Amino acid sequence: MAHIELKGISKTFGDHTALQNLNLEIADGEFFVLLGQTGAGKTTTLRLIAGLEKPTAGRILIDGEDMAEWGAAERDVALVLQQYSLYPRYTVRENLEFPLKSRIRRVDPSEIKERVDRVAKTLRIEHLLDRKTDRLSGGEMQRVSIGRAIVRKPHVFLMDEPLSALDAKLREALRTELKNLQMNLGATFLFVTHDQIEAMSMGDKIGVLNNGQLVQTGTPHQIYTNPVNTFVARAVGSPPMNLIDGKLAGGQAMANGGYSLPLATASISAGDARPLTFGIRPEDLVLEGGAPGEARVHDIENHGVEKIVTLRAGEKLLQATVPAQTKIKIEDVVRFSWNPEKVVLFDGESGISLRHAG
Repeated sequence: MAHIELKGISKTFGDHTALQNLNLEIADGEFFVLLGQTGAGKTTTLRLIAGLEKPTAGRILIDGEDMAEWGAAERDVALVLQQYSLYPRYTVRENLEFPLKSRIRRVDPSEIKERVDRVAKTLRIEHLLDRKTDRLSGGEMQRVSIGRAIVRKPHVFLMDEPLSALDAKLREALRTELKNLQMNLGATFLFVTHDQIEAMSMGDKIGVLNNGQLVQTGTPHQIYTNPVNTFVARAVGSPPMNLIDGKLAGGQAMANGGYSLPLATASISAGDARPLTFGIRPEDLVLEGGAPGEARVHDIENHGVEKIVTLRAGEKLLQATVPAQTKIKIEDVVRFSWNPEKVVLFDGESGISLRHAG
Protein backbone atom coordinates (compact mmCIF):
# COMPACT_ATOMS: atom_id res chain seq x y z
CA MET A 1 0.00 0.00 0.00
CA ALA A 2 1.48 3.40 0.87
CA HIS A 3 3.52 5.37 3.36
CA ILE A 4 2.58 9.07 3.46
CA GLU A 5 4.69 11.98 4.71
CA LEU A 6 3.74 15.65 4.90
CA LYS A 7 6.75 17.87 5.57
CA GLY A 8 6.31 21.51 6.57
CA ILE A 9 3.00 21.82 4.71
CA SER A 10 1.35 25.23 4.68
CA LYS A 11 -1.66 26.25 2.62
CA THR A 12 -3.13 29.72 2.27
CA PHE A 13 -6.24 30.86 0.42
CA GLY A 14 -5.84 34.62 -0.02
CA ASP A 15 -5.52 36.06 3.50
CA HIS A 16 -6.71 32.84 5.16
CA THR A 17 -4.14 30.31 6.41
CA ALA A 18 -5.77 26.87 6.26
CA LEU A 19 -2.67 24.89 7.31
CA GLN A 20 0.51 26.03 9.01
CA ASN A 21 3.78 24.04 9.02
CA LEU A 22 2.03 20.66 9.16
CA ASN A 23 4.29 17.65 9.69
CA LEU A 24 2.51 14.33 9.51
CA GLU A 25 3.51 10.72 8.91
CA ILE A 26 1.09 7.89 8.14
CA ALA A 27 2.57 4.40 8.19
CA ASP A 28 1.97 1.84 5.47
CA GLY A 29 -1.27 -0.03 6.24
CA GLU A 30 -2.28 2.32 9.06
CA PHE A 31 -5.79 3.62 9.80
CA PHE A 32 -5.02 7.25 10.61
CA VAL A 33 -7.79 9.60 11.76
CA LEU A 34 -7.48 13.37 11.51
CA LEU A 35 -9.78 14.90 14.13
CA GLY A 36 -10.84 18.53 14.22
CA GLN A 37 -13.77 20.91 14.15
CA THR A 38 -15.09 22.65 11.03
CA GLY A 39 -12.40 24.95 9.66
CA ALA A 40 -9.51 23.12 11.36
CA GLY A 41 -7.93 22.19 8.00
CA LYS A 42 -8.94 18.52 7.71
CA THR A 43 -10.45 18.61 4.21
CA THR A 44 -7.62 20.84 2.94
CA THR A 45 -5.10 18.22 4.11
CA LEU A 46 -7.05 15.51 2.29
CA ARG A 47 -7.28 17.54 -0.92
CA LEU A 48 -3.53 18.25 -0.85
CA ILE A 49 -2.71 14.54 -0.56
CA ALA A 50 -5.22 13.73 -3.31
CA GLY A 51 -3.59 16.31 -5.60
CA LEU A 52 -6.71 18.48 -5.87
CA GLU A 53 -4.82 21.40 -4.26
CA LYS A 54 -1.16 22.39 -4.30
CA PRO A 55 0.60 23.35 -1.04
CA THR A 56 1.79 26.93 -0.58
CA ALA A 57 4.91 25.51 1.10
CA GLY A 58 6.24 22.06 2.03
CA ARG A 59 6.43 18.62 0.45
CA ILE A 60 4.09 15.63 0.15
CA LEU A 61 5.69 12.22 -0.25
CA ILE A 62 3.95 8.93 -0.99
CA ASP A 63 6.26 5.93 -0.64
CA GLY A 64 9.20 8.34 -0.59
CA GLU A 65 8.23 9.89 -3.94
CA ASP A 66 7.74 13.68 -4.01
CA MET A 67 4.23 14.37 -5.35
CA ALA A 68 4.92 17.99 -6.42
CA GLU A 69 4.63 17.26 -10.15
CA TRP A 70 2.11 14.43 -9.90
CA GLY A 71 -1.51 15.13 -10.85
CA ALA A 72 -4.51 13.71 -9.02
CA ALA A 73 -5.01 10.83 -11.49
CA GLU A 74 -1.36 9.75 -11.25
CA ARG A 75 -1.31 9.50 -7.44
CA ASP A 76 -3.58 6.44 -7.35
CA VAL A 77 -5.60 7.58 -4.35
CA ALA A 78 -9.33 7.01 -3.80
CA LEU A 79 -11.44 9.76 -2.28
CA VAL A 80 -14.69 8.95 -0.46
CA LEU A 81 -16.78 12.00 0.37
CA GLN A 82 -19.68 12.80 2.68
CA GLN A 83 -21.78 13.52 -0.42
CA TYR A 84 -22.17 10.35 -2.44
CA SER A 85 -20.38 10.72 -5.79
CA LEU A 86 -22.60 8.30 -7.73
CA TYR A 87 -24.28 8.40 -11.14
CA PRO A 88 -28.02 8.30 -10.34
CA ARG A 89 -29.09 6.87 -13.74
CA TYR A 90 -26.61 3.99 -13.47
CA THR A 91 -27.18 0.76 -11.60
CA VAL A 92 -24.99 -0.14 -8.64
CA ARG A 93 -23.02 -2.54 -10.86
CA GLU A 94 -22.45 0.18 -13.48
CA ASN A 95 -21.30 2.60 -10.79
CA LEU A 96 -18.84 0.03 -9.44
CA GLU A 97 -17.56 -0.78 -12.94
CA PHE A 98 -17.09 2.84 -13.94
CA PRO A 99 -13.64 3.49 -12.35
CA LEU A 100 -12.27 0.36 -14.06
CA LYS A 101 -13.32 1.47 -17.55
CA SER A 102 -11.25 4.66 -17.70
CA ARG A 103 -8.65 5.08 -20.45
CA ILE A 104 -5.90 5.09 -17.81
CA ARG A 105 -6.71 1.62 -16.41
CA ARG A 106 -8.26 -0.51 -19.18
CA VAL A 107 -9.07 -3.53 -17.03
CA ASP A 108 -10.08 -6.77 -18.76
CA PRO A 109 -13.91 -7.34 -18.68
CA SER A 110 -13.60 -10.68 -16.85
CA GLU A 111 -11.47 -9.05 -14.14
CA ILE A 112 -13.94 -6.15 -13.87
CA LYS A 113 -16.73 -8.62 -13.15
CA GLU A 114 -14.59 -10.50 -10.61
CA ARG A 115 -13.59 -7.30 -8.79
CA VAL A 116 -17.13 -5.91 -8.71
CA ASP A 117 -18.57 -9.19 -7.42
CA ARG A 118 -15.89 -9.44 -4.71
CA VAL A 119 -16.45 -5.84 -3.55
CA ALA A 120 -20.23 -6.30 -3.54
CA LYS A 121 -19.85 -9.40 -1.37
CA THR A 122 -17.44 -7.61 1.01
CA LEU A 123 -19.84 -4.67 1.48
CA ARG A 124 -22.98 -6.84 1.47
CA ILE A 125 -24.56 -5.06 -1.49
CA GLU A 126 -24.83 -8.06 -3.86
CA HIS A 127 -28.64 -7.84 -3.79
CA LEU A 128 -28.45 -4.21 -4.95
CA LEU A 129 -26.26 -4.67 -8.04
CA ASP A 130 -29.08 -4.25 -10.58
CA ARG A 131 -30.82 -1.39 -8.75
CA LYS A 132 -30.47 2.25 -9.84
CA THR A 133 -28.60 4.27 -7.22
CA ASP A 134 -31.36 6.90 -6.97
CA ARG A 135 -33.48 4.15 -5.34
CA LEU A 136 -31.00 3.42 -2.54
CA SER A 137 -31.04 4.52 1.10
CA GLY A 138 -28.28 6.78 2.47
CA GLY A 139 -26.40 3.85 4.01
CA GLU A 140 -26.62 1.81 0.79
CA MET A 141 -25.38 4.76 -1.27
CA GLN A 142 -22.41 5.24 1.04
CA ARG A 143 -21.57 1.53 0.75
CA VAL A 144 -21.57 1.86 -3.05
CA SER A 145 -19.35 4.98 -2.80
CA ILE A 146 -16.88 3.03 -0.68
CA GLY A 147 -17.14 0.12 -3.12
CA ARG A 148 -16.21 2.39 -6.03
CA ALA A 149 -13.08 3.34 -4.14
CA ILE A 150 -12.13 -0.25 -3.21
CA VAL A 151 -12.69 -1.73 -6.66
CA ARG A 152 -9.77 0.30 -8.05
CA LYS A 153 -7.28 -1.16 -5.51
CA PRO A 154 -5.72 2.27 -4.88
CA HIS A 155 -2.55 2.95 -2.90
CA VAL A 156 -4.33 5.21 -0.43
CA PHE A 157 -7.93 5.63 0.77
CA LEU A 158 -8.85 9.21 1.70
CA MET A 159 -12.19 9.56 3.49
CA ASP A 160 -13.79 12.94 4.17
CA GLU A 161 -16.44 12.52 6.90
CA PRO A 162 -18.10 9.67 4.95
CA LEU A 163 -20.44 8.67 7.79
CA SER A 164 -21.64 12.06 9.05
CA ALA A 165 -24.82 12.15 6.94
CA LEU A 166 -26.01 8.77 8.26
CA ASP A 167 -28.21 8.07 11.27
CA ALA A 168 -26.54 7.03 14.54
CA LYS A 169 -27.21 3.27 14.32
CA LEU A 170 -25.99 3.02 10.73
CA ARG A 171 -22.92 5.13 11.53
CA GLU A 172 -22.03 2.68 14.28
CA ALA A 173 -22.44 -0.33 11.97
CA LEU A 174 -20.38 1.24 9.17
CA ARG A 175 -17.61 2.26 11.60
CA THR A 176 -17.07 -1.40 12.41
CA GLU A 177 -17.32 -2.43 8.75
CA LEU A 178 -14.82 0.20 7.59
CA LYS A 179 -12.30 -0.78 10.25
CA ASN A 180 -12.65 -4.48 9.36
CA LEU A 181 -12.37 -3.63 5.68
CA GLN A 182 -9.14 -1.69 6.23
CA MET A 183 -7.65 -4.56 8.22
CA ASN A 184 -8.64 -7.13 5.56
CA LEU A 185 -7.25 -4.99 2.72
CA GLY A 186 -4.11 -4.05 4.67
CA ALA A 187 -4.66 -0.61 3.15
CA THR A 188 -3.51 2.86 4.21
CA PHE A 189 -6.55 4.88 5.29
CA LEU A 190 -6.68 8.58 6.11
CA PHE A 191 -10.08 9.30 7.61
CA VAL A 192 -11.06 12.84 8.60
CA THR A 193 -13.87 13.58 11.04
CA HIS A 194 -15.12 16.07 13.63
CA ASP A 195 -16.61 13.15 15.61
CA GLN A 196 -14.25 12.07 18.40
CA ILE A 197 -16.15 8.78 18.92
CA GLU A 198 -15.34 7.85 15.30
CA ALA A 199 -11.72 8.85 15.89
CA MET A 200 -11.35 6.86 19.12
CA SER A 201 -13.11 3.73 17.87
CA MET A 202 -11.49 3.48 14.42
CA GLY A 203 -8.02 4.99 14.47
CA ASP A 204 -4.72 3.19 14.96
CA LYS A 205 -3.40 6.71 15.33
CA ILE A 206 -5.16 10.05 15.77
CA GLY A 207 -3.93 13.50 14.80
CA VAL A 208 -5.76 16.40 16.47
CA LEU A 209 -5.98 19.53 14.29
CA ASN A 210 -6.81 23.00 15.57
CA ASN A 211 -6.80 26.11 13.37
CA GLY A 212 -4.55 24.52 10.76
CA GLN A 213 -1.99 23.21 13.23
CA LEU A 214 -1.40 19.64 14.32
CA VAL A 215 -1.66 19.78 18.10
CA GLN A 216 -0.99 16.15 19.03
CA THR A 217 -0.52 12.76 17.38
CA GLY A 218 -0.72 9.39 19.11
CA THR A 219 -2.74 6.26 19.71
CA PRO A 220 -6.31 6.78 20.99
CA HIS A 221 -5.11 5.60 24.43
CA GLN A 222 -2.18 8.07 24.50
CA ILE A 223 -4.33 11.02 23.49
CA TYR A 224 -7.12 10.11 25.92
CA THR A 225 -4.93 9.53 28.99
CA ASN A 226 -2.14 12.00 28.27
CA PRO A 227 -3.48 15.03 26.35
CA VAL A 228 -0.85 17.60 25.44
CA ASN A 229 -3.05 20.55 26.42
CA THR A 230 -6.54 21.51 27.56
CA PHE A 231 -7.77 21.77 23.96
CA VAL A 232 -7.02 18.09 23.31
CA ALA A 233 -8.35 17.17 26.76
CA ARG A 234 -11.74 18.61 25.82
CA ALA A 235 -11.66 17.48 22.16
CA VAL A 236 -11.27 13.78 22.96
CA GLY A 237 -13.59 11.90 25.30
CA SER A 238 -17.36 11.79 25.70
CA PRO A 239 -18.24 13.31 28.09
CA PRO A 240 -15.08 15.46 27.87
CA MET A 241 -12.45 15.81 30.59
CA ASN A 242 -13.39 18.02 33.56
CA LEU A 243 -11.06 21.02 33.90
CA ILE A 244 -10.87 22.59 37.35
CA ASP A 245 -8.86 25.80 37.92
CA GLY A 246 -6.85 26.11 41.12
CA LYS A 247 -3.38 25.73 42.62
CA LEU A 248 -1.34 23.48 44.89
CA ALA A 249 -1.61 24.03 48.63
CA GLY A 250 -0.23 21.71 51.30
CA GLY A 251 0.10 18.79 48.91
CA GLN A 252 -3.56 19.13 47.85
CA ALA A 253 -5.33 20.46 44.79
CA MET A 254 -7.02 23.64 45.98
CA ALA A 255 -9.86 24.39 43.54
CA ASN A 256 -10.96 27.97 42.95
CA GLY A 257 -14.40 26.81 44.10
CA GLY A 258 -13.08 26.57 47.66
CA TYR A 259 -12.64 22.80 48.08
CA SER A 260 -9.44 20.76 48.14
CA LEU A 261 -8.84 17.26 46.76
CA PRO A 262 -5.93 14.80 47.22
CA LEU A 263 -3.14 14.47 44.67
CA ALA A 264 -0.64 11.71 43.85
CA THR A 265 2.96 12.35 44.95
CA ALA A 266 4.14 12.69 41.32
CA SER A 267 1.60 15.46 40.69
CA ILE A 268 2.64 17.36 43.82
CA SER A 269 6.31 17.31 42.83
CA ALA A 270 5.44 18.42 39.26
CA GLY A 271 3.39 21.44 40.31
CA ASP A 272 4.34 24.64 42.11
CA ALA A 273 2.75 27.90 43.22
CA ARG A 274 1.60 28.96 39.74
CA PRO A 275 -2.07 28.80 38.66
CA LEU A 276 -2.97 25.29 37.51
CA THR A 277 -5.82 23.51 35.78
CA PHE A 278 -6.58 20.03 37.12
CA GLY A 279 -7.93 17.62 34.51
CA ILE A 280 -9.99 14.58 35.52
CA ARG A 281 -12.06 12.24 33.35
CA PRO A 282 -15.73 11.79 34.39
CA GLU A 283 -15.17 8.09 35.10
CA ASP A 284 -12.45 9.05 37.62
CA LEU A 285 -14.70 11.48 39.55
CA VAL A 286 -16.23 9.60 42.49
CA LEU A 287 -19.42 10.27 44.45
CA GLU A 288 -19.12 9.04 48.06
CA GLY A 289 -20.19 10.09 51.54
CA GLY A 290 -17.51 11.92 53.52
CA ALA A 291 -15.57 12.97 50.37
CA PRO A 292 -13.90 16.43 50.55
CA GLY A 293 -15.83 18.14 47.71
CA GLU A 294 -19.47 19.22 47.91
CA ALA A 295 -21.78 19.76 44.95
CA ARG A 296 -25.42 19.87 43.97
CA VAL A 297 -26.81 17.58 41.26
CA HIS A 298 -27.56 19.74 38.23
CA ASP A 299 -28.57 17.12 35.65
CA ILE A 300 -28.75 13.33 35.18
CA GLU A 301 -28.50 11.47 31.86
CA ASN A 302 -29.44 7.78 31.87
CA HIS A 303 -27.33 5.74 29.45
CA GLY A 304 -28.53 2.26 30.37
CA VAL A 305 -25.44 0.74 32.01
CA GLU A 306 -24.43 4.06 33.54
CA LYS A 307 -25.57 7.56 34.39
CA ILE A 308 -23.76 10.76 33.53
CA VAL A 309 -24.31 13.15 36.42
CA THR A 310 -23.64 16.87 36.04
CA LEU A 311 -22.64 18.47 39.34
CA ARG A 312 -22.66 22.14 40.30
CA ALA A 313 -19.62 22.79 42.49
CA GLY A 314 -19.55 26.53 43.22
CA GLU A 315 -19.68 28.24 39.81
CA LYS A 316 -18.29 25.17 38.02
CA LEU A 317 -20.17 22.33 36.30
CA LEU A 318 -18.47 18.93 36.55
CA GLN A 319 -19.50 15.58 35.08
CA ALA A 320 -19.21 12.17 36.73
CA THR A 321 -19.96 8.74 35.27
CA VAL A 322 -21.67 6.55 37.88
CA PRO A 323 -23.29 3.07 37.82
CA ALA A 324 -26.91 2.95 36.61
CA GLN A 325 -28.15 1.72 39.99
CA THR A 326 -26.85 4.82 41.81
CA LYS A 327 -29.86 6.42 43.52
CA ILE A 328 -29.65 10.14 42.90
CA LYS A 329 -31.95 12.98 41.85
CA ILE A 330 -31.64 16.57 40.65
CA GLU A 331 -30.84 19.12 43.39
CA ASP A 332 -29.47 16.43 45.75
CA VAL A 333 -26.40 17.60 47.70
CA VAL A 334 -23.58 15.07 47.21
CA ARG A 335 -19.93 14.67 48.25
CA PHE A 336 -17.31 13.94 45.62
CA SER A 337 -13.62 13.20 45.19
CA TRP A 338 -11.42 11.86 42.38
CA ASN A 339 -8.81 9.21 41.67
CA PRO A 340 -5.58 11.11 42.53
CA GLU A 341 -3.54 8.89 40.20
CA LYS A 342 -5.61 9.97 37.18
CA VAL A 343 -5.34 13.76 37.59
CA VAL A 344 -3.58 15.58 34.74
CA LEU A 345 -1.97 18.93 35.60
CA PHE A 346 -2.05 21.75 33.05
CA ASP A 347 -0.41 25.16 33.28
CA GLY A 348 -3.21 27.58 34.23
CA GLU A 349 -2.15 30.20 31.66
CA SER A 350 -0.87 28.29 28.63
CA GLY A 351 -3.08 25.22 29.05
CA ILE A 352 -0.10 22.94 28.31
CA SER A 353 0.18 19.69 30.26
CA LEU A 354 3.05 19.77 32.75
CA ARG A 355 4.05 16.31 31.47
CA HIS A 356 4.62 17.82 28.02
CA ALA A 357 5.98 21.22 29.09
CA GLY A 358 9.57 22.11 28.31
